[in-house]
Amino acid sequence: MEKKQFQAESKRLLDLMINSIYTHREVFLRELISNASDAIDKIYYKALTDDSLRFDQDNYYIKVEADKENKTLKIIDTGIGMTKEELENNLGVIAKSGSLAFKSENELKDGYDIIGQFGVGFYAAFMVADVVTVISKALESAEAYKWESEGADGYTIVPWEKDSVGTEITLKIKENTEEDQFEEFLEEYRLKEIIKKYSDFIRYPIKMDVTVRKPKEDNENEYVDYKEEQIINSMVPIWKKSKNDLTDEDYEKFYHEKRYGFDKPLKTIHTSVDGAVRYNAILFIPENIPFDYYSKEYEKGLELYSNGVLIMNKCADLLPDYFSFVKGMVDSEDLSLNISREMLQHDRQLKRIEKNINKKIKGELLSLLKNNREKYEKFFHSFGRQLKYGVYSDFGTHKEVLQDLLMFYSSKEKKLVTLDEYVSRMPEDQKYIYYASGESNERIEKLPQTEMVADKGFEILYFTDEIDEFAIRMLMTFKEKEFKSVSSGDLGFEEDQANSDEATNENKDLFEKMKDILAGKVKDVRISKRLKSHPVCLATEGEISIEMEKVLNAMPDSQGIKADKVLEINANHEVFDSLKAAFEKDQEKLALYTSLLYNQALLIEGLPIQDPVEFTNDICKVMV
Repeated sequence: MEKKQFQAESKRLLDLMINSIYTHREVFLRELISNASDAIDKIYYKALTDDSLRFDQDNYYIKVEADKENKTLKIIDTGIGMTKEELENNLGVIAKSGSLAFKSENELKDGYDIIGQFGVGFYAAFMVADVVTVISKALESAEAYKWESEGADGYTIVPWEKDSVGTEITLKIKENTEEDQFEEFLEEYRLKEIIKKYSDFIRYPIKMDVTVRKPKEDNENEYVDYKEEQIINSMVPIWKKSKNDLTDEDYEKFYHEKRYGFDKPLKTIHTSVDGAVRYNAILFIPENIPFDYYSKEYEKGLELYSNGVLIMNKCADLLPDYFSFVKGMVDSEDLSLNISREMLQHDRQLKRIEKNINKKIKGELLSLLKNNREKYEKFFHSFGRQLKYGVYSDFGTHKEVLQDLLMFYSSKEKKLVTLDEYVSRMPEDQKYIYYASGESNERIEKLPQTEMVADKGFEILYFTDEIDEFAIRMLMTFKEKEFKSVSSGDLGFEEDQANSDEATNENKDLFEKMKDILAGKVKDVRISKRLKSHPVCLATEGEISIEMEKVLNAMPDSQGIKADKVLEINANHEVFDSLKAAFEKDQEKLALYTSLLYNQALLIEGLPIQDPVEFTNDICKVMV
């Protein structure tokens, strides 16, 4: 019996394929089952065009048999089988696929497609087997043949006996090593697990003899184990069922079976697209934020299937980062797969799917916002920060996509509002969208800087997330309205601005003296146009606000960034009269008052006082 050499590839290529192409050894079973499904599909297709051939689906199945004693694993199918020439051509040439050739020669109908187009999948068997034996009898052939190989050294083909049409693949499983436990692929539970994971939605039954325990007939208190043939796979994917036939409970069951989360999905998106690119998808927006969501361990991505066969557990390319909280799966008939089912070409089809899914998620979120405000606010509480980060990241590339989904707490409404709702309520004389930043709504409510804006009847958005102000600075405007911090230098109140400028000029020498006392701490001292009852506050000039300063300096690689602070004094407060009197009569008291007012302003902003002991001593000096 002459051993033949593989025609196209060297031992190095086979070793490379086995050790490098496949990430997980377990996928060998997925590949062999997919090939078996192809073989049955081919009979189905021939039956469509050959009246003498009857396709009775009950007669077609795939069987997986494990023999622990002899360390063999068999995959049996009742498909079309292979002739001697087909064994030679399909298995003797690595990376040549009979399924691909079949697909090229025939126009497929009725939604049946050939999934084993990728050529090298069969050779994944050598990852776990020392010897691979294929016994096959082709449809309308009287002869059967055995193909056998121990790897890259070559293969043999000899006549064999087989009663029925189909293919039987036997793997002689390798001995265990310190690194790999090959015998796990003979364990019943492990085989079931792999089949359910990768091949659950193969359209033909995948059968196995499963151990079942039942009471003895003569003694119900004693149990006996016996083997029972069971169908392991579900066969019909939930995403190919009509949405009208599915309930919320069906989707929740799928959500938990796929281990997308321990909570309930807040929103389910079931979509089917049949156009330039064809795919089905079931997407879930979780109710609660995953515990590891903001950690390095969290992996975004959707499960990706090709015709019901799992290709990737986490296809990150299907989701933008700002929608990374979405769970679910996509099954497409149009993906270009290269070499194996694990290596996906980044082609136009994938990009189209990603674009469509992105648009669909946004549309569903807007619908939720419009039709179920309570649910949307629950979603935003969990994932709003991620949307804001999406506005800020990539230099604001995605701000147009996300701005309509943002919400902030409103000083007037006392609840979350959208930017569109804010703008729709703006009075004609209001130039800006005003916001205030702080650690909590309660603290912002008490900020002196909010007084004059609120007194004019203008609504203020409260920013309490670290990312808020960074995102808004990137957004810059909404519906042509510029964002303006209540602490910024110019609030757009012309009359108040003129009055404060006049008062500042009248007291120019006083403020120059105070500025000297606070040298290196503030950029300027001036009359405030934003204070009503409070004596003092800090304003800022430039791009960095006080809240941004806090966030940046809390980072591990902090550069000690400082905002350009301005100390503002309320000209209508008694404190201002005391300052003017001290300037005229007691320079030491002026220094004391100036230091006290500056430290009070720091405390209001939640900033640390440089010297707490000096501050308490200053208070004591005022009291005695």
